[in-house]
Amino acid sequence: MAKAKTVVVNQETCIGCGACVAICPDVFEMGSDGKSRVKKLGNCGKCDCQQAIDSCPVTAISWKK
Repeated sequence: MAKAKTVVVNQETCIGCGACVAICPDVFEMGSDGKSRVKKLGNCGKCDCQQAIDSCPVTAISWKK
C-alpha cells in the first residue's frame, strides 16, 4: 500500500494570506497566530494540494519528504 502524501507549512515563511485554506479547506486552517497550518495529514486526496502549493506567494508549502 502506498503511503499517503502529506504537506508541510513553513511557519517562518508563511505570511497568512489564506490561499491554501481557500483551495484545500480539508487540509489547511488558519492558526490563532494568523498563519496557515496543516490540520489533518493525509487529506490531500480530497482536494488539490499541489494547487495550494503552487498558489502560495511565498512558497511556504511543500510536500513532506
